[in-house]
Parts: sequence; structure tokens; C-alpha cells
Amino acid sequence: MPDVNFKTQGAGQPSAKEGSVGASSRGDQRWDIIELLFFAYRDFVGDADHVLEEFGFGRAHHRVVHFVTRYPGLKVADLLDVLRITKQSLGRVLKQLLDEGYIVQKAGDNDRRQRLLFATPKGEALVAKLAGLQTTRINRALEAIGPEGADATRQFLLGMIDDTDPDKVLEGILRSGRTTAKDAR
Repeated sequence: MPDVNFKTQGAGQPSAKEGSVGASSRGDQRWDIIELLFFAYRDFVGDADHVLEEFGFGRAHHRVVHFVTRYPGLKVADLLDVLRITKQSLGRVLKQLLDEGYIVQKAGDNDRRQRLLFATPKGEALVAKLAGLQTTRINRALEAIGPEGADATRQFLLGMIDDTDPDKVLEGILRSGRTTAKDAR
């Protein structure tokens, strides 16, 4: 790989006068962070992608089985909101996960029209394997920056999330200050 110099020119926060739109038009973009996020995401999901390929799955399958495992009884409608995909896109992926025994679907107790999703032991094992790979990468990065850096990283990532997002799952995570499903519910 060629030696890449990530320039931080214009990397400071835009002034109040510039604002975010002005900063964009003035060339004060955070190229360093933008590109690091691209590469970090590529490698973070790449670890899981290699395992998913063995099953004939892709990233959409990963996201679906992840959220269904983390939030047992998640409604299909809420999953659509979380993933921000169409019913048609979810339908294909969900059908494959149901047919292959990674997820089961049950009717709601109070409203039989609701479709609630639960991971099977097979689905939970897949999510655990994928999360293990990703946790190893996260822990390796966090070890280099220590506990204060880990907290700053968490705050940075929370700050990157649109706080006007009406996502119920996200609200639970933010409200609880934790990343575990059962605590967030």
C-alpha cells in the first residue's frame, strides 16, 4: 500500500460564522477523520464479511440477525425503522434467515398481527462469532488509548448519531448509557 499522508489542514472546528455549510464550501472539511472512518468501517465490517460469505450472507443479513439477537421480540416494523430499509429489502433477507433457521417469527401476545422476531440458538451463535471478531478489533484499538480514550471514543460516536432520530432501539441505548440490549429495554 502506498504511503498515505492524511492531511489535517482545515481540521479545526468551523467558526460560528462559518457554520457547517460554510465550512464545506470553504474547504475546511475533516478529511482526516472522514477517511479514517471509511477505513475503520471497511475493516470493522470486513472481519464479519468473510464469515458471512461462508453462509451466503451479506451485511444486510448481519444487521438483521444482530438486532434480532440483541433485542428479542423486536417487531418487524421497528426493525425496518432501525435499518432504514424498505419492506422489500428486508423481506428477502428475513425470509432467508427464517428459512435457514437463524430467526423465528411469532405473533404478538396482545396484537396477533404483530410479527415479533427472535434469534434461534443458531442465530445467536452466528452473532456471537461475528461480535467476537469485531470485539477483538475494538479492544485492540482501545488498548492503545486507555480508559479515558475509550470514553472519549464512545462520546464521539454518540455525538455522530443524529439526536433527532426517532429510533426506539437507539433511544433505549442512549437512555441507558449502555450497549446491552436487556439494559436498554
